Amino acid sequence: MTDQQLDTRGLLCPEPVMLLHNAVRDIQPGERLQVLATDPSTQRDIPRFCQFLGHQLLSQSEVDGEFHYLIEKGEI
Repeated sequence: MTDQQLDTRGLLCPEPVMLLHNAVRDIQPGERLQVLATDPSTQRDIPRFCQFLGHQLLSQSEVDGEFHYLIEKGEI
């Protein structure tokens, strides 16, 4: 289940993580955000973002050259 979706397909580093940072601010702790991306650097950047800021990366997958992430906002 997803509460919000962020589509960063076609954007390159650092834009996906910058947009993710803004999107996470707009949701409540415990809500889930699905992120869609095409930039391979998100495979490194999004897990680090979650770890550093205390959010939970619930899933990470690649589907037909797209990277899909499901993030649950942590208690901040």
